[in-house]
Amino acid sequence: MTDTLIAVPARTAPALPASMSWKRRMVRVGVLALVVGGLAAAAALLPLRDIGDAILALGHGAPVAIAVVGGLLLSVLVPRTAITLACGALLGAATGALTALAAAVIAAVATYYAGRWAGRGALHARAGGRLARLDGWLNRRGLSAVLLVRFLPLAPFGLIGYAYGTTSVCRKRYLLGTTLASIPSAVSYAVIGAAVANPHGLNPMSLAPALIGFTLTTGIVWRWKRTARREAALNPA
Repeated sequence: MTDTLIAVPARTAPALPASMSWKRRMVRVGVLALVVGGLAAAAALLPLRDIGDAILALGHGAPVAIAVVGGLLLSVLVPRTAITLACGALLGAATGALTALAAAVIAAVATYYAGRWAGRGALHARAGGRLARLDGWLNRRGLSAVLLVRFLPLAPFGLIGYAYGTTSVCRKRYLLGTTLASIPSAVSYAVIGAAVANPHGLNPMSLAPALIGFTLTTGIVWRWKRTARREAALNPA
């Protein structure tokens, strides 16, 4: 009796996508920098006052339009303080604060995914280096790292979003942390903008949201530092 061997094709594991080369990352980063720089230059030449008047003419749709325009301006590195003050001046304290927060979220989403496209994994790719250690620290800290970076005035709002897109921090923690960290300043500067536009409407109660926002910001940063010291004491390097 002759034994017959039947060749069975071996089951191969699905191929993992090849990691993006460093050269390709640099090309994408250069393209992104040119696009952002070009849009920033265009934004500097726009008649923002006339645009603001045209948006206000939209009536109930004005906050949505301002949030979208504000998000785009934040994405091209226009300072968030100026955007939030403008929201308060144009729409009042309450509506301005909500609109400024919406603009921040729009910019956070746009810059994060743009950074993902340009250089996802760029920090982790430098295994063994300082950038890889930074990426690991950001990933371990998660939400608290996003809160700390967003609270501290380290760089323009949009630039931080691009940078986070290159890390391994998941989008849910990034977006939640960015939203939470943006609330106090959105309220505070919108109130100030509204007060500048309408000085007669300023009263002690108008300053309450700004004081609450400042207290909340200080409390979160203080608690984060206290937790970091406790963990450092329990786990010395």
